[in-house]
Amino acid sequence: MHTPLEVLQKFWGYAAFRPGQQEIIDAVLAGQDTLALLPTGGGKSICYQVPALCMEGVALVISPLIALMKEQVQQLQRRGIVADALYSGLRRADIDRILDNAVYGNLKLLYLSPERLQTDLARERIRRMPISLIAVDEAHCISQWGYDFRPPYQQIANIRELHPAVPTLAVTATATPEVVADIQQYLGFRGAHRLFQKSFARDNLNYVVRETADKGSQLIRLLKNVPGSSIVYVRSRRKTTEIAQALNRFGFKAAAYHAGLSPDERDKRQADWIEDRIRVMVATNAFGMGIDKPDVRSVVHWELPDSPEAYFQEAGRAGRDGEASFALLIFQERDAELMLKRHDQSYPATDDIKRVYRALGSYLQLAVGAGKMESYDFQLEQFAKTFSLDRLLVYYSLKALEKAGYLIMSEAIHQPARLRFLVSKEQLYDYQLKNQQLNKLLKSILRTSQGAFVEPVRLREGNLANFLGWKQERLQSTFQKLASEGIIEYYPTKDAPQLTLLTERLEAENLNLDIKNYHFRRDRDRQRIDVMTGYAIQEKCRSVQLLNYFGETNAELCGRCDVCRSSTNSSLNTKQYDSYFKRLQAWLAQEPSLAIEKIKDRLTQTESEQMGKMIKHWVEEGKIVIEDGFLKMK
Repeated sequence: MHTPLEVLQKFWGYAAFRPGQQEIIDAVLAGQDTLALLPTGGGKSICYQVPALCMEGVALVISPLIALMKEQVQQLQRRGIVADALYSGLRRADIDRILDNAVYGNLKLLYLSPERLQTDLARERIRRMPISLIAVDEAHCISQWGYDFRPPYQQIANIRELHPAVPTLAVTATATPEVVADIQQYLGFRGAHRLFQKSFARDNLNYVVRETADKGSQLIRLLKNVPGSSIVYVRSRRKTTEIAQALNRFGFKAAAYHAGLSPDERDKRQADWIEDRIRVMVATNAFGMGIDKPDVRSVVHWELPDSPEAYFQEAGRAGRDGEASFALLIFQERDAELMLKRHDQSYPATDDIKRVYRALGSYLQLAVGAGKMESYDFQLEQFAKTFSLDRLLVYYSLKALEKAGYLIMSEAIHQPARLRFLVSKEQLYDYQLKNQQLNKLLKSILRTSQGAFVEPVRLREGNLANFLGWKQERLQSTFQKLASEGIIEYYPTKDAPQLTLLTERLEAENLNLDIKNYHFRRDRDRQRIDVMTGYAIQEKCRSVQLLNYFGETNAELCGRCDVCRSSTNSSLNTKQYDSYFKRLQAWLAQEPSLAIEKIKDRLTQTESEQMGKMIKHWVEEGKIVIEDGFLKMK
């Protein structure tokens, strides 16, 4: 067996673990139930991927985010690690194959959604799997105090009954004290369990709020003054395009990113941004999860986020390399009014929820008692139009049904085309002889797709069509013809949003909507809005406000946010401020690389404290730099 450090070096190429990772991994390998709170970019996935490779058997990784599951599985496979994922929308044959590989094969990590754990099929196969570890990602989803509550998360502990000796590792980037307690309770932590919780403080991140009627000017000013990669978060797809186009007109290379783009276009824009061919990504919150770009210098929020948790995670994508970075919130007073209006819309009356549920059954043509754990392509706009329903009412009613555990919605899930030969090699050869016009196509598949006689293999239809000199429509119709003749099993490319029913269809009147919990979540969301509004308008250290929310009641002033800077500057009049900077300039003219300790020796204690604050301010403004304890003019 390899040690954790050997595994890290072999598969990831890192020389050492990040702070905190080694201790978490050691606790897991010692068989202890563990909760790890690591900030965005802290390397949470390493904490369960490494021990999975150090132990015999397969690690179950439970995550609510399909896109993130698929991304992590692809990354692991590229490193030569055997991993796979189960999520809503997969075909039954694929589910069987993946579960069998986990039971009988050499699979090391199996990612699955919490909803999948509730199926009899999954539970029976999990019972027979050689489970080494149960890892719960985004663990805050287990708590109604959390900002993204998912009822199926509260059923995860049932899996522990099948493998009582297996340790559980829960990881999340954000959790209030109430959520921390809930995670440990609902996951059934046992014995001498461990809690690893670093401070949420980000010493290199400068939080700034600008209240303005001209948001565009504030954004341009930031991008001019803060070089490097940037993310601008907005709420609507339309806004991503508008702002990206405006930034390009001002000479900033920018692109829009949202779930409505094709998977290929999303991948291209993401790659261009990661490789710095695009400087600014203007995106909805569909962007950023699972992307480890360390040198993001600024994250801008065009509107107030819904919660401190969401803001902390999104803003935390700046400065993962430890260098000075900025989190800018551009705020207008009407933003708070719009948030409250959205909040009221997001909790429809129960009669409206039942009306939408009744229409959904008709739309999917489902009989009462049918549909449990079935997934359907689902276009919300088309559904709303068909039943003359308001689009927002439909969306929030479905979200309410999701929170109640009746269904899950997901954005468009890209499933590439796949193909499997149903005939033997000899029969296929005979078919080729009789259909020479398909000979080149079939030979290409045989050359590039190993194992197509055993299981479905992925097809890159665009590449294949280009190689043949065909249009993609011709290729797809040819595959459909081959399927109709019994030569192949063909699964076309799918990009549609998915809706999965977690229970059989009920009569709408029999829906069990827990009104008490519904109102509890409504009130909690309203509190989060109030916290975010307070964050924007209060003249109190931005970092302290966030840290207080996450339970760090003794947090110190950061000295870097706009409030702290304003306070520091106001404590010195302009003449004193200029005097300090001129003195520093004169010293550095005589000694271009000046030790900080030498500066202190030249000042009184009061002057030293004031100069220390000013030096921090000047470094953040880019006027001076500090290298190995020495000051230099920039």
